[in-house]
Parts: sequence; C-alpha cells; structure tokens
Amino acid sequence: MKKTLIALALAATLPLAANAQERSYSFVEGTYNKIDGSADGFGLRGSIAFGDSGFYGLGEYRNFSDRGIDLDTWELGAGYALNLGKSLDLIAEAAYADYDVVDGHRVSVGLRNSFGSNVEGLLKANYRDMSGRVLGNRISDNGFSGTAGLLVKFNPTWALSTEVEFDRGPEIYTVGVRASF
Repeated sequence: MKKTLIALALAATLPLAANAQERSYSFVEGTYNKIDGSADGFGLRGSIAFGDSGFYGLGEYRNFSDRGIDLDTWELGAGYALNLGKSLDLIAEAAYADYDVVDGHRVSVGLRNSFGSNVEGLLKANYRDMSGRVLGNRISDNGFSGTAGLLVKFNPTWALSTEVEFDRGPEIYTVGVRASF
C-alpha cells in the first residue's frame, strides 16, 4: 500500500513542473544498493546520448553481498526519450540482463519529469524475462516491476539520485552520486 501511495503521489506531481532545464541522458553514476531486509552492495551505471536523436545507450553493474554470498548483476541496452513538453519525457528502454545464474532481457516504459531546475522525478514500468540453470535445474523468472526515483541537482554536472524498485519480492533501494555531461 505504501509503495502505491508513493508512486501515485509522484505521478500526480509530474504535470506541475514548469520552466525546467533539459534532462541529460549522458551521465556516469556510482551507487549504493540495498535489497530490503538482506543484501547490499555497490554499483556503477551510466548512459550516453547519441546526439540530439533522442536515442541513448545504457549500462549498469551492481554487486550484492550477504553472509558471504555475492551476486553480480549487469545490464546493457538502449533507450529512447520522446520529449512531450518543456519538462516531460516519455522514455522506452530495452536491455540484455545477466544476474549470475540467470540471464534474459528487460523492457521498460516510463516518464521523466523536471520539477524546476534542480529536481527530476522518474516513474517506470519494467518487464523482465530471465532464465538459467542452477545445479542442472532450469529456473526462470519473469514479471513486472515498477521504479520510482528522484534526482537532486547541485549544479549542471553533479547530482544525488535515489530510486526504489518494487515488485512481488523485496524492494531494491539505490542511492547514487551522478556526474552528467
């Protein structure tokens, strides 16, 4: 219930922003990640815009540890940002994903909005289709999740980011320091 209220509150404020600066799709970000109630770790993610075309490449690496068990995850893909107004973009992304013992793909669609010149919000719906083998047994996991995030800009280059990804399992919380270019 709490997750739904947060997502609805963020969605309700998306159209209220005005006179915002353009959103950057070229950045590098160092992150701290925490799976609710268990593992945590560090990561690196980034994106690079392909000129003014709206297309961008994206990548992410995360490492989670808990009680001596490590999990490495990474994604590599592409996205497109369609400007819907002065402060609002519709985004679509597709990525190959590898989570140690399973791999597959992720597709996402969402909104990215500027709330003035220093704050951005993000809402995305994600679908993952993952499969692999553990001890000879085939495993698969597919389903939908949501992502909500905020970006607070200190200047045109440096920002602090926060995100939560939620689905039928535990939430994944991310805090990062971003350098945009």
